[in-house]
Amino acid sequence: MTQRAKIETGGPEPGGRTIDAGAGLDPVHPAPPPAQHRPGGLSAAEVAERVARGEVNDVPVRSSRSTVDIIRGNVLTRFNAIIGVLWVIMLIVAPIQDSLFGFVILANTGIGIVQELRAKKTLDGLAVIGEAKPTVRRDGVAAEISTSEIVLGDRIELGPGDKVVVDGEVADADNLEIDESLLTGEADPVLKKRGDQVMSGSFVVAGGGAFTATKVGREAYAAQLAEEASRFTLVHSELRSGISTILKYVTWMMVPTAIGLIISQLVVKNTNVKDSIARTVGGIVPMIPEGLVLLTSVAFAIGVIRLGRKQCLVQELPAIEGLARVDVVCLDKTGTLTEGGMDVTELRALNGTDEAYVRGVLGALGASDPRPNASLQAIIDACPDGEEWRCTQALPFSSARKYSGAAFSEGDGRTSTWLLGAPDVLLPDHDPVLAETEELNQKGLRVLLLARVSGALDDPKVAETADAAALVVLEQRLRPDAADTLAYFADQDVAAKVISGDNAVSVGAVAGKLGLPGADHTVDARRLPAERDEMAKVLDEGAVFGRVTPQQKRSMVGALQSHGHTVAMTGDGVNDVLALKDADIGVSMGSGSEATKAVAQIVLLNNSFSTLPAVVAEGRRVIGNITRVATLFLTKTVYSVLLAILVVCSQVEYPFLPRHLTLLSTLTIGVPAFFLALAPNKERAKPHFVRRVMRYAIPAGVIAATTTFATYLLARTHYSGAGALAAETSAATLTLFLVSLWVLAIIARPYTWWRVGLVASMGAGFLVVLVVPWLQDFFALRLVGPTMPWAAVAIAAVGAVVLELSWRYVGRRFPA
Repeated sequence: MTQRAKIETGGPEPGGRTIDAGAGLDPVHPAPPPAQHRPGGLSAAEVAERVARGEVNDVPVRSSRSTVDIIRGNVLTRFNAIIGVLWVIMLIVAPIQDSLFGFVILANTGIGIVQELRAKKTLDGLAVIGEAKPTVRRDGVAAEISTSEIVLGDRIELGPGDKVVVDGEVADADNLEIDESLLTGEADPVLKKRGDQVMSGSFVVAGGGAFTATKVGREAYAAQLAEEASRFTLVHSELRSGISTILKYVTWMMVPTAIGLIISQLVVKNTNVKDSIARTVGGIVPMIPEGLVLLTSVAFAIGVIRLGRKQCLVQELPAIEGLARVDVVCLDKTGTLTEGGMDVTELRALNGTDEAYVRGVLGALGASDPRPNASLQAIIDACPDGEEWRCTQALPFSSARKYSGAAFSEGDGRTSTWLLGAPDVLLPDHDPVLAETEELNQKGLRVLLLARVSGALDDPKVAETADAAALVVLEQRLRPDAADTLAYFADQDVAAKVISGDNAVSVGAVAGKLGLPGADHTVDARRLPAERDEMAKVLDEGAVFGRVTPQQKRSMVGALQSHGHTVAMTGDGVNDVLALKDADIGVSMGSGSEATKAVAQIVLLNNSFSTLPAVVAEGRRVIGNITRVATLFLTKTVYSVLLAILVVCSQVEYPFLPRHLTLLSTLTIGVPAFFLALAPNKERAKPHFVRRVMRYAIPAGVIAATTTFATYLLARTHYSGAGALAAETSAATLTLFLVSLWVLAIIARPYTWWRVGLVASMGAGFLVVLVVPWLQDFFALRLVGPTMPWAAVAIAAVGAVVLELSWRYVGRRFPA
């Protein structure tokens, strides 16, 4: 027999068109021949004509923000505008050293733009690799082209897992079932026939065919949704929304405080106007945590670049954060724990059926499916030849049915109808063949049943007439990296749940070989409770679930989420799409169907399950470190606001010039925060970002402000005469630096050699400023006499002790 079984038609198709032999048939009507048997599609001249008219699918599918958006997003911010105005004022009224904060902002903004442009380049390059390439017939030849090259009227072929990329009208249908749930919310697949409409954004779950593009570009139904869904974004994450909330509160605090400070320094105090302006600006600038947003963007961008080097496409930036918060990862066995290919290891004929005859049936079944899955491909490889049978009806595999089938006219004139699928679905519970199947499943082997049936394939109850003919035993190829990856998740307290459409015992045996905890306790999903809370309890207890339908996968994800779990779902087939869409984080293999890649937030282009730990680690590094350094930034904001309030209430000069706080911010926040934000961090991300940051930032800021102001007031009574303000400022600066350095020392824990070196080098940097004459003059810092400097150190030491005590109390009293 040839590789494709001959198909006998059943007469003319409705509408008067006669169908030639060669293609598969839907359950009722025969289908047209495949493209390779006849010319089809547009000619090259017609394509050129449509391109010239602009009838091209020109929707810009971007994986990242445009260059203009990146520059605008980093430059045109609320706080940049405030600091920009203050910078211009300082350039006019004060020495250049009091304008250093403006140059720092320029440098920070430049760094942010460069890093995000690097991330854009990485993402755009990966997006091209992972881009959907639909098969289009032109001049009678089928070829893969870029989605953006599709023109109006193109004939586009469809198969299981393919995404419908533009709107169109079905031209050929071979049991074509399309899932439109991403557009309509209805989960049941729709059987499409010739002349039916298909919408972009839907995908094929079974069968095949072709459609003619009737709407392309932005006219397509889901074009805007697709463009928005695939765009690189910095929003809709707890981290980003938490920072936005903090900045909103900061603005509310800053405005009235700044107004009071301005009035106090310019109206109430009768001092030099330029000096008053400088000190007013010096009080306002540190209230703004301008570097926090920058550092978050840089940390995310660098994370994207690092993952890009591992061939991991992050389609939505918050996915890095989301995967760091995951505590349950649901794994589809096929394509995740096992490789896509399989091998037929044994063929067991049943009920006296001749093995040679069985091989002929299997060969004919394989040839009847133009798009065989991995199991059927293994059967085709093992049973390539057979008698010249003619296929009169075909039913492609569906994950909902768990079987495929075909009807044949055999060479001697007899007819027969066969199903190939899961034994425990096709046979009743008491059938003795199931005991034989169970033994094979316990060895981790996959078993398919070949059964003869007496009904029509389109009858939903056809499986009830199944008469077992043979068992096909398949061995799955384990991924060499799967065991190590599962061990990593177990070590990181992330529960792994294997959810598969295969037999539960077989799946459990495979998972057991890979060392999955709880793999010996398997659950048949057909016995799962339908009620969500009860289902969640079973899911919490079990680790391996078999015979799961696509709709059940979706329900299981929802049940886990209802119990407070953050769920990641991995998959590569169309049966995973609904679950991937509903999961907190969807992860698709690069070799997976276009539908799965379209809805997943993360695509592993190298098809390596072992890349997932790197993604989790990158997310934990970003979230954990940003939480750390945010405390530094917010501590500065708290002590700046409180200092301004104390100054206004006490009617004294603001103790600092902008140059002093620029120096302190650089040494205690800016430089160390950059290193801390990029350091390794394996701690699982925890919720309540704002609460976790502010519970430490508020007491730290209060202690820093009160100790600094106490030193300042003490210095005002100690020093008198001309130049006293400079001496008072120097003493207050020393106290504030030492307390802020201690906050940094706490944040840097647990200590490593480089963290200790970082804190020590920041202290050494400030010491250099105090001892080098020209730096003393540049920063206007000169400690006068031995008494007050040592008093400043003593007050800072008291503040450090209080900081330690409050830090430990807050950790015990308000655990995150």
